[in-house]
Amino acid sequence: MEDLELLDAPLIDTADMTALLLRFLFNTVFVMIIIAGLYYPKSRRREYFFTFALISVSIFFLIYLLGSVKIKVGFALGLFAIFGIIRYRTESMSVREMTYLFVIIALSVINALAVSLSFGELTLTNLIFIAIIFFCERLPFANSYEEKYVIYDRIDLITPEKRDELIADLRQRLGLEIANVQIGAVDFLRDTAMLKVYYRDKKRFGDNIVNKMLKLPKEE
Repeated sequence: MEDLELLDAPLIDTADMTALLLRFLFNTVFVMIIIAGLYYPKSRRREYFFTFALISVSIFFLIYLLGSVKIKVGFALGLFAIFGIIRYRTESMSVREMTYLFVIIALSVINALAVSLSFGELTLTNLIFIAIIFFCERLPFANSYEEKYVIYDRIDLITPEKRDELIADLRQRLGLEIANVQIGAVDFLRDTAMLKVYYRDKKRFGDNIVNKMLKLPKEE
């Protein structure tokens, strides 16, 4: 009898498909507002735009299609633990990118898992996320400075007493409004040092991706 019932069941449940598509579009709209409207205009990082969008899609479908799992809370927290500690092999993510990643995962999980909530409640929840992000991004002291790693060839200027000369030289050579400089690895064999330069970027150099090298490259 059970086999006959399975055979009689429709191959496509239009009601379920409609619910899936509506909830997916709902999630996509709010996630794109965060990524395209709040994150990208300030960072101009295309690779993270791509990453956040695909992670949102993956998490949403993974949670929604496995929503019948009884251990929903543990399942969701397990995904947070897995994706929340992602460290890409090619480049370390900054705190800002990790925060946006966590927010994107959180919204995708909420929008996919909270099937008992109305669209009104979900809309309010998503709008609260967006409002807080918008407020934090617009604070005068938030993300005022960008950072850049520079391999510097004048190690005679890295001493504390020549700090003003170091900053003046970096301003002239980089053409940036330098606010602070931190000195990292020093290679006396090559007369180079790794500097972390903090600067105010008024022009926003578009797709100029900041090099996140933390160590001096080794000789081949």
